[in-house]
Amino acid sequence: MTTTAIERPHGRTGQRHTPGAAPRRRRPGRLRARGLPYLLLLPALLLELLVHLVPMLIGIVMSFKELTQFFIRDWTSAPWAGTDNYTVSVDFDAPVGEALLKSFLTTCLFTLCSVGLCWLLGTAAALFMQETFRGRGFLRALFLVPYALPVYAAVITWAFMFQRDNGLVNHVLHDQLGIGDGPAFWLIGDNAFVALLVVSVWKGWPFAFLVLMAGLQNIPREAYEAAALDGAGMWKQIRHITLPSLRPVNQVLVLVLFLWTFNDFNTPFVLFGKAAPESADLISLHIYQSSFQTWNFGTGSAMSVLLLLFLLAVTGAYLLLTTRGRKASDA
Repeated sequence: MTTTAIERPHGRTGQRHTPGAAPRRRRPGRLRARGLPYLLLLPALLLELLVHLVPMLIGIVMSFKELTQFFIRDWTSAPWAGTDNYTVSVDFDAPVGEALLKSFLTTCLFTLCSVGLCWLLGTAAALFMQETFRGRGFLRALFLVPYALPVYAAVITWAFMFQRDNGLVNHVLHDQLGIGDGPAFWLIGDNAFVALLVVSVWKGWPFAFLVLMAGLQNIPREAYEAAALDGAGMWKQIRHITLPSLRPVNQVLVLVLFLWTFNDFNTPFVLFGKAAPESADLISLHIYQSSFQTWNFGTGSAMSVLLLLFLLAVTGAYLLLTTRGRKASDA
């Protein structure tokens, strides 16, 4: 049988298939074109599954087991503990729970100070770099050096600088400026919190600077020029033009800095070693010590799951509040 052309209304022609004619098949090239993006994403999805999701699921299972050094070879044979590991972790009257709570509060204070200072320095530097002057390109590159350096190399350098007897910090503060009665101990005692905060802000604020500088490029110069003609000074322009325009950028930036800082393990581990001073005992390092110092991986896994739940709750609440605030401001 053959296919004949027929007249359609309004002068259009179409094809009519006579009975017994083979149905039209999709071209194989179209199917390949549609499946190509998913095929290209497949390696990344597999790596994400192997690197993040599978270890996370294993950690959740480990949190319900009495996993100690006696079951390291075959952790699946460890007896089930139910919720005992979680009960021990949140029992704040017991030594384990009390130490975890103190580490959690220390981490909250550290994160608040670090994120606030990173955002403040990044905003100030980004605003300063909007003006055209000689050497601006060099300063931009210089500001990004801490962010470009490997974490271990940067923190090890700071560890040498914080040495009591031959460190650069004590040499400048005590020997050159005459501050203090003697060289201070920066890596032990209460000063360890300050040292950790300095290193965290030093390597974190360039990221805020980079993000905010990109966000400032989207603000039209005409808005500043109109505000200047109306008599608005620099501070009023920042308050009424710059900060409202950067609100979507700041919402994402603050969340990313919070998650990075609260989960930071490399900085305290390289700066202090396996055992951090009590004043700088961040929760990430505390969980590591609870797992690998006492060989109680079940309790350490339970602490990790609790930390994950806390971060998920904070992230969800933050996104909900910022979304509502953005809708209210748009309305």
